[in-house]
Amino acid sequence: MLGYASFAEVSLATKMADTPAQVAAFQRDMARKARPFAERDIAELRDFARLELGMDTLESWDLAWAAEKLKQQRYSFSDDEVKQYFPEPQVLAGLFRVIESLFAVKLAPDAAAAWHPAVRFFRIERDGKLIGQFYLDLYARETKRGGAWMDDAITRRRILGGVQTPVAYLNCNFPAPVGDKFATFSHDDVITLFHECGHGLHHLLTQVDELPVSGIHGVEWDAVELPSQFMENFCWEWDVLSGMTAHAETGAPLPRALYDKMIAAKNFQSGLQILRQVEFGLFDLLLHSEFVPGGNRSFMDLLAEVRREVAVLVPPEWNRFPHSFSHIFGGGYAAGYYSYKWAEVLSADAYEAFEEAARTSGSTLDAATGERFWREILSVGGSRPALESFRAFRGREPQPDALLRHNGMAAAA
Repeated sequence: MLGYASFAEVSLATKMADTPAQVAAFQRDMARKARPFAERDIAELRDFARLELGMDTLESWDLAWAAEKLKQQRYSFSDDEVKQYFPEPQVLAGLFRVIESLFAVKLAPDAAAAWHPAVRFFRIERDGKLIGQFYLDLYARETKRGGAWMDDAITRRRILGGVQTPVAYLNCNFPAPVGDKFATFSHDDVITLFHECGHGLHHLLTQVDELPVSGIHGVEWDAVELPSQFMENFCWEWDVLSGMTAHAETGAPLPRALYDKMIAAKNFQSGLQILRQVEFGLFDLLLHSEFVPGGNRSFMDLLAEVRREVAVLVPPEWNRFPHSFSHIFGGGYAAGYYSYKWAEVLSADAYEAFEEAARTSGSTLDAATGERFWREILSVGGSRPALESFRAFRGREPQPDALLRHNGMAAAA
């Protein structure tokens, strides 16, 4: 009725990617480049299981357990050990320093009515002028929704009295302080906080006055995670982390040796992880573009074909993964699961511009590159196609090489 050949075409009409063929080619290219590293990952795991765990055969249900044992042996540090180095005041100060250094803004406490005593309120100024405000609700509570999220309370727009400044909610579920001690966060918590602040910056630093395309509004689904995933990268930079850590008892900064272990563990089995995501994304895409219900093959046949093409680990025949693939039924990701990896490519490639600048300036907190990122990505919101914004920032099309490198994989030819 709408003139589209498949639901996948309908889904992509409002996304950054153009056609199902383009998305399929993107995912197959990622699989091709990640496959040698995934094969190495599984070979190492099988060797470890045989030599250390006495398991001559590694079944699919053994993989997660064996992988955790290998990770513990190889890196030997705990989240609790790391957590002691991330007390809340140092983490917030470090986060605010990153934002202020990159985007020429000032963050300061502000006052507003809130829904809980633990909720704080902040203002953002640029050149001494208020440009946005945000609520920060960090701690878990019994009555609070789980997870972490950013949402808009007020969106920038032009009204009769002038321009309405935006307000955002930043919500997390971190452990609250105990007694008179500050809360301490795991490194994953820190990454989550930076992620949600990326969404918040996308909303708060907009320069667009038209409500439907101001801030996060009107941004394509597969590009909206670019600013949030981009901000996560700073959580792995030594010059950023070392300045936002202080042991909860001794005040000592994060040891470099522990940081090096964290970096090594970050890329543990990254080849297998990428292939797993590609498998899910390609199955989702083909299910909504090429699959014919009632035809000569079932959806399980389609999944088997995808696995033969991209996977190095194939679950047993009785496995029924599609029955629980809730993202594409109730999660809004039908013909869109690829967008996780698509946005990671965008964010890693964008962050590479800061890595390039650091070779000259000595730090990824490069103000000139930050100003370009604000001008070409954050400030324009959904007022122009995301691909045009990316091209304006990077001067070219997105490339996956930076993502592969950040995952410990050199781009294959």
